[in-house]
Amino acid sequence: MSGAGAPQANLKRKETKKLKLAIVAASWHTQIMDGLLDGALRAATDAGIKKPTVVRVPGTFELPVAAAHLVEEYDAVVALGVVIRGGTPHFDYVCEAATQGLTKVAVESKTPVGFGVLTCDNEQQGIDRAGLAGSQEDKGYEATAAALETVVALRNI
Repeated sequence: MSGAGAPQANLKRKETKKLKLAIVAASWHTQIMDGLLDGALRAATDAGIKKPTVVRVPGTFELPVAAAHLVEEYDAVVALGVVIRGGTPHFDYVCEAATQGLTKVAVESKTPVGFGVLTCDNEQQGIDRAGLAGSQEDKGYEATAAALETVVALRNI
């Protein structure tokens, strides 16, 4: 796991506190998902956003359709999920569908969609990235910060 070279979040409350933020989170792998969601909510708080909308869906495969619905009403959407490799090609199909689906939603709607989907070979990799006590990274926070900073960047064009 790298993490090296990652930009520092620059959440400017003046520019972000009035943004409408939605977070859509999968439900599989509860410990990891709770960490990702906590990180996303912490980033929202740091940005001055008091009440982001949180929507839970069954799994990572359902993230794109939920995000497509939410972009109509929100300035930014953050998608959080985790897929852990197993012994079948299911991992590849779900990861590709989520990635392509969320990319399509962002590009077609012109709304930033934070990509907080962990694609891991094992559960420990997810724990290491979930922002939990002892984790090396906080991908929920990072995905939220990236989406909010992109809104600000696009508005400054």
